[in-house]
Formats: sequence, C-alpha cells, structure tokens
Amino acid sequence: MHLDTPLVYVKGVGPFRAEMLEAKGLVTVNDLLHYPPFRYEDRSNLKSIYELAPGEMATVIAEVRSTRMPKMGRRNVGLFEARFGDGSHATLTGKWFHGAYLANVLTEGARVSLYGKVEFDSYSGDMLMMHPEFEMLSADDEDGDASLHTGRVVPIYEAAGKVSPKMMRALMRRVLDGIEPLEDFLPVHLRERLKLVDRWTAVRGIHFPGEDSDLRLLNAFRSPAHLRMILEEFFWLECGLELKRSKAKLEAGIAFQLNEQVREKVKAMLPFKPTGAQKRVLGEIAKDMAEPHPMSRLLQGDVGSGKTLVAAEAAIIAIENGYQVAVLAPTEILAMQHYASFQALFAKLGYLVVPLSGSLKAKEKEKIKRFVEQGAARVVVGTHALLEEGVQFHKLGLAIVDEQHRFGVMQRLKLMEKGEVKPDVLVMTATPIPRTLALTVYGDLDTSVIDEMPPGRKPIKTKHLPESRIEEVWSFVGREVAAGRQAYVVYPVIEESETAGMKAAEKSYLHLRDDVFPQLAVGLLHGKLGQADKETVMADFKAGRIQVLVATTVVEVGVDVPNATVMVIEHAERFGLAQLHQLRGRVGRGGEQSYCILVTERLGETARERVRTMTESNDGFYIAEMDLRLRGPGEFFGTKQSGMPSLRFANIIRDREMLETARGEAQAFIQHPPNEEVLRRAVHYIRDNWQRRYGLVQVG
Repeated sequence: MHLDTPLVYVKGVGPFRAEMLEAKGLVTVNDLLHYPPFRYEDRSNLKSIYELAPGEMATVIAEVRSTRMPKMGRRNVGLFEARFGDGSHATLTGKWFHGAYLANVLTEGARVSLYGKVEFDSYSGDMLMMHPEFEMLSADDEDGDASLHTGRVVPIYEAAGKVSPKMMRALMRRVLDGIEPLEDFLPVHLRERLKLVDRWTAVRGIHFPGEDSDLRLLNAFRSPAHLRMILEEFFWLECGLELKRSKAKLEAGIAFQLNEQVREKVKAMLPFKPTGAQKRVLGEIAKDMAEPHPMSRLLQGDVGSGKTLVAAEAAIIAIENGYQVAVLAPTEILAMQHYASFQALFAKLGYLVVPLSGSLKAKEKEKIKRFVEQGAARVVVGTHALLEEGVQFHKLGLAIVDEQHRFGVMQRLKLMEKGEVKPDVLVMTATPIPRTLALTVYGDLDTSVIDEMPPGRKPIKTKHLPESRIEEVWSFVGREVAAGRQAYVVYPVIEESETAGMKAAEKSYLHLRDDVFPQLAVGLLHGKLGQADKETVMADFKAGRIQVLVATTVVEVGVDVPNATVMVIEHAERFGLAQLHQLRGRVGRGGEQSYCILVTERLGETARERVRTMTESNDGFYIAEMDLRLRGPGEFFGTKQSGMPSLRFANIIRDREMLETARGEAQAFIQHPPNEEVLRRAVHYIRDNWQRRYGLVQVG
C-alpha cells in the first residue's frame, strides 16, 4: 500500500464507501492520514458492570438483554431504554431521549461497547448511563476488534456518510499497519530548532495516542503530535504563498512613469485634501506601479475611509501612461455607484468612463465594447460582464477588483488575461481582513490599510432595542427627518431568499408609508426591482425626494447619501457582524451625528455577542476579528470562499501564534534556503502533495 493508493482499493472500503469518503475529500491513503479525529475519549477505564461506581466515566462491553419505550401516563415521550448484561450478575440501564431510532439498532443479543458517566438509578436499583456513546461489537462485524475501540484513549472521527467513526478507526488502523514509515519533508533545522517530533511519530500519535497521552492536550490539539502537524500545514502554506510572491516579482509587467504630468492630473482631480493615510497608501501603490513587474496589492479601509479616491489616483497613473483601467464589482448596484464616482472624479480630466453590466441592452453593450476595444474608453466599470470573451481591451494596464472575496479564482484570472502584458492589480475591500486571514487567503498580496477617516466624521452611535419598543424607534426617525435628515430601514434576506426579504420589506414599506409616516416620502428598494427602477429610487433618495428608504441588504455596499443619519436594522439578530458593520457604514458619511439602531426579537448567545460587539465598537478590524471568532474562517465571508485553504489540523483562530511563527520560518526558508537541492525538494513536495489537498497555492 502506498500514499497515493486510492481508498477504493483498501480492504473493507469498496466503491460504496469510497464514494462517501470522497465526499469528505478523502480519495487516497494520504488524504485519510490527514483526516484527524475531532476529539478523543479515555476508554481505558474498562470495567465489568459489577465494578461500576456512580460518578465515574467508564467503558463497559456488554450484551443487550432487553429494550423498551416507556410512556409517562398516556404520552410517549420518546425515551428509549436498554438493559445490558455482561455475565457479572449485575445489569446496566442505558437511556436515550428522542431515541426511537435505536429500536432497530440496539436489538436483543447485540454486543456493544458503552462509554459514559455512571449514575445510580434509584427506581430500578441498576447502574445507569444517560445518553452513553456506544459502538456495536457484534461477532459477525468485520471491524469488531474491541481492543481498537475500548480500553484505551480512543480517537473519535466525524462520520463520512455511512462510514461510522468506528469504521473510520478500523480503516485508519489498517492503513497505518499497511504502509512504510512516512518520509519527513520538513527541513531538519526547523524540526530541531522548534523541537518537533518527526512526521511518522506525529501521524501515528494523532490517530492512536499512546497510553501516557494527556487527554486534555489531545482534545485541545496541543499534543506534541498535533503541534507538529499544525506547524507543518502552516509552513507549507506560507512557503507556497512566498514562492507565489517571488514568482510574481520575476514576471514581466508595466513600469509606469510617475512624471510631473501624472502629479498635475492627480492634483486637478482631487475634490478635497486627502488624509495622511490616503497619501501614505497612494505612495505604496505608486511605488509598486513604477516597478517592472505586476503589482498585486490589497487595499483595506473601513466603510467611508476613502478607498475610491485612492483607486482613482492609481487609475490616473495608468491612464496618463497610455493604458486603460478595469473596475470589477460584484453587484450591479455597486458597479453603478463606482461608475458614478469615477465619472464625477474624472469629469474635469476628460477621461471617458463607461459602464458594462448584464442589464444593458444589446445595442448599448456592443457600442461600449467598441469604445473599450478601440481604447476610447479609459475606465471601464462593470460586473461579471467584464469577464465575457467578447470584451477586448485596447491596452489594459490596471485592474481594480472591489470586494474580491465575492469572486472565484478563475474569474479574477480571466480579467488578468485581458491585457497584452499582465496588468497591475489593486484589490479593494471594505470588509476589514483580520491578520490571520491576511496571512493565508491574501498572503500573496502586499497590503495597504487606510486607517484614518476623513476629517469631520463623527463616530456613529449604535443602540439596541427590542421589537417591543419599535414605536420609540419610529418616533426618533420622525424627529431626525423633521430636522432635515434621512433614514434607512433595512430588512434581512432570509436563508438566501431575496423573495422572503423583499416581502418583509414591502409589508414594512406599506405600514410605514400609510400608518407611521403618512406625511413623509417613503421609498422601497429591493433586489427584484429592475436596474432602471433601482437607479430611480437611489437618485430620489440621494436628492432628498425620498426621506425614509425601506430596503433589503442591496444597500449594504455602494450607497453613499451623506444626508442620511439613521440606519434602523430590523431583525438584527439574523445578520452577521460584517453585514451589520457594512450597513452601519451607510450612515455617518456627512458632518452630522449619525445613529444605528439594532432592533431584535429573541436573542441567542451568538446573536447577543454580535449585538454587544456592535454597540461597543466602531472599529472595523476589531469587529472583523470578533466575526471570525464567532463564525469561523470557512464562513467569514458568508459563504465558503474558494480561496480559503481547507486546513485539516490547523485553525487560523486557535493557532494564530503558530501561523505567525510558520510565516517567519517560511519566508526565511524560501529567501535563504540551506542549499538549492533542499529548496527544489520542498517545491516538488508542495506541488505534488500539498497543493492538490489544500487547493490554494499554485507554485508553477
């Protein structure tokens, strides 16, 4: 048996189980070895039923003697009871609530391993286990090796379809017994300096810990075996990212000239004096653009910090050097907002800015495509329509990608390929990226942060009120509007259904228009409106013709109305932290004091933590860190994004310090390898073993 042996050919697997394992990403023997248990149980306290004592955690191997579903009065409460015996002249009762399904599992005569806390059942006089863990050990069971599942520290795996944790354990044992000791590719000097165990010891120790293993360290993923594999995952990830960065530095790009003409155009465009942070960030971008290799830079800035102005300055550098600029946005409403912003900023410079989106009429789209291909259009702003094969650029020099996490890897590459020479890339995000994600998902990008808000902006005051006090909210909104301000009222899109969110918004709109604010102009905006209708509503709101705008989350990004000072978020408990922060950023864009009011129904523990975070802080980076902790890295952006590495052992939240260590070690190793042979070996290892399993880093 070899590491690349398909699991379908391993004894006891076969096509049926192989398909279930593949759904978990387990295709080869090597994949299986990198599938760690999610917890461990100490089943070494193996006793007969007669020896059990109340209060202890113990393992018992026994036979099912009888089962029943007792009733309370005439009610069936879903309680399943089984009595077990092991020949020691004592019986044990196991009880499971909502356990009706066990009637076909724990049948009389079945041999079972039970693990749980022992109690005394005063009603029957038996020893009792409530909801014990159990595994079938029937005589005809192909995996019925009791010594593997009891009498030791036992690894508990996530099931893969009908491949149970016990089957997984038996399969893991069979694989480990059938392969040669694993070769260790981690550099020797690194293992020695960090005092890491070798790879073969680590893999065996994770799947089948020794008798002297510390259960607390195992379950905290802090055993020597776990620490070794966590560091290894982070090290190879960071090596891959460092190789990608190094390779990019060797690619041919555009060395933009930063001459006096560029500086004069930038000065002429600026509508106001930029902040110190904007100047610093532009300096970083300009320095990159002057280099003869493609720029890959991430521009971070909280909502309202002025990222668009910096992007416009970068665009001027490209345009004045004879190149075109593409601005890619994930939604039509955001694309149109960018189009309006760039058009306004470049009006006095005479640059032609054109929009390109799926909703344009065919004739209009063809006309714009011709402008782009001929080079007349200097800035093209659009959605996925920019990526279509029929869109040809005359001379693409800079690609600005907004909210990159909403695009797949292949989509971004399509845009890059539209230039004769690889264009510079500026990625913008108003979702602050926690450092841990900046080191992984965005680890191949240089990072710039606008950490200063424009002068005159006041921190938004955030309040939380229960739904029962909604009349107070409407009174406050009425007072703000009477003072000449405007307000948003936002409803969530529930379970990815724009229709459900739209209906809630429509119902609220009619109630607010007819019953609460009959004297005010109330508008409605949701995703089902046509693009022309959306633009009309937004134009009316911006001009003040609409005083209260009822909307779904289509206003999350790309809507800029400085006169709006109130953001009411209904059912705020249904939103993630990042979304709440984005919505709050729609107000506070003028000089007046602004407010965000979170209206909630019953709060669960996580929702309560989100609301507390919002009322305590306006700091986007702090909020992003909290969001990452609450939701986990895989769901940080609302959906599992394609750029997120599928780490098996490591966790970027729990293991942040080890990630920092691994990054430093990886950079030192790639930049100053012990010798060329060691580096070549590492590159081959990443490409042949690591790259397929984790699917993030392409090293060529």
